[in-house]
Amino acid sequence: MRDWLAIRARATPASTAVVDAASGRSTSYGDLDDEVEHLAGQLSAFGVGVDDHLGVLAETRPGFVRLVHAANRLGAVLVPLNVRLTARELDGTLDAADVDTLICTAETEPTATEAFDGPLATVDQPSEGARPLSTIDPESFELGSWTRDCTAALLATSGTTGGPKLVELTMGNLAASAAASSWRLGVLPDDRWYCTLPMYHMGGLAPVYRSVLYGTSVAVSTGSFDPEGSLAEMDRVGATATSLVPTMCRELLEADGEAVMASLRFVLVGGAPTPDSLVETAREADVSLYPSYGMTETSSQIATASPTQTREALGTVGSPLIFTRVTTVDSDDVPVEPGASGEIVVSGPTVTPGYYDDAEATEDAFGPHGFHTGDAGYRDESGKLWVLNRLTDRIITGGENVDPGEVVDVLRDYPDVEDAFVAGVPDDRFGQRVAALLVGPDSAEPVEQFARDRLAGFKIPRQWRLVDALPRTASGTVDRAAATLLLEEPDTAR
Repeated sequence: MRDWLAIRARATPASTAVVDAASGRSTSYGDLDDEVEHLAGQLSAFGVGVDDHLGVLAETRPGFVRLVHAANRLGAVLVPLNVRLTARELDGTLDAADVDTLICTAETEPTATEAFDGPLATVDQPSEGARPLSTIDPESFELGSWTRDCTAALLATSGTTGGPKLVELTMGNLAASAAASSWRLGVLPDDRWYCTLPMYHMGGLAPVYRSVLYGTSVAVSTGSFDPEGSLAEMDRVGATATSLVPTMCRELLEADGEAVMASLRFVLVGGAPTPDSLVETAREADVSLYPSYGMTETSSQIATASPTQTREALGTVGSPLIFTRVTTVDSDDVPVEPGASGEIVVSGPTVTPGYYDDAEATEDAFGPHGFHTGDAGYRDESGKLWVLNRLTDRIITGGENVDPGEVVDVLRDYPDVEDAFVAGVPDDRFGQRVAALLVGPDSAEPVEQFARDRLAGFKIPRQWRLVDALPRTASGTVDRAAATLLLEEPDTAR
């Protein structure tokens, strides 16, 4: 099977494929197909071929869309990388993902150069040794041939065991996710999805794949998120839909004096729990908000609630999408009755086949009923899903996943820190914020600076407390419940 863009371009070459939200410039599917063919030839000349792992360290921008489709055309595996990582963190992800070639931008080139010693090219003008793609003459290449089981992308996610885990997403996963989402949200010929989420996350990447399958367009923002700027862009390009994390959605609603959000057909919210207050605020503003529950391992959405469902049952994430089976189980993997809480387990064609090069993590993640999410929840009598809390220690802050163990390891490396504890505490803006207990130092400030050189900004604790010792159980392990209670009275909050 040819790549999806090639098939779409033959079917509807004149339809709009991509819109640059900053300038308003649009590109048809026929023109996008030509641009991707040229880019794929340049990447081929740079050494990228079938089954190679193509890393992309780039901000959300229209050019990212071309890179996604060029990887497909070459039969390469796309590895989108978090631009917020330090060089040290990036090095670990590049190594775990076996990245063969890395593409960067002007903004990410310094980090890319420090972290990667393989073939490095930039889509912009170079400043630190990366080769500009614009100077590479395209060459003919072998067309990639896709089946449903072929791995299309590897996306890094933080778990609770330390270090990045690479989620394998197949062409079948992505196609099933697009189909299931369309059954819940609907698809109209003139749909235009405004994309401002990072494309190294599934929330930002999914519209790129889905728009090609639907034959609709995606309007891509550029640069960091700005509420006023995003509202102006949505209005300028005639957006009909968007996907956001709750923090972004709240900021847009607060800044929306012209009712731009109310003109959208829907707003899909996910990446973190959607507060009830946000649902009510959106309802008062006449915004069609769809709270969603999903994760990278399920190619995005698992369940999504319509405005009607949230009006009838505030707090639900709705019923599971078509093709997706959700089971809540007890600690023995036995399904529980409706209304009883248990771990949420998911199966179906959107679920990853596993973690790349990590058979142990894959085996641990799957049971007789499917993929174990690590989230607690329940199904009510009508089948709607309610998500309660994490069973594991993973922190979700502003849509980003944080492994507490990784942060603790860095804090313990500081000379004056004798011990440390990290957990997530509730936060009105980000859902959770990273918080830390420190044993040993006289001040948290030098520890924070030390951590900033080694961790991405979203992993840095925003709340600190200095203690004489961590509370422990009779067996000597850290008493997590007691330690988390100590964090309710922080010495310092940022």
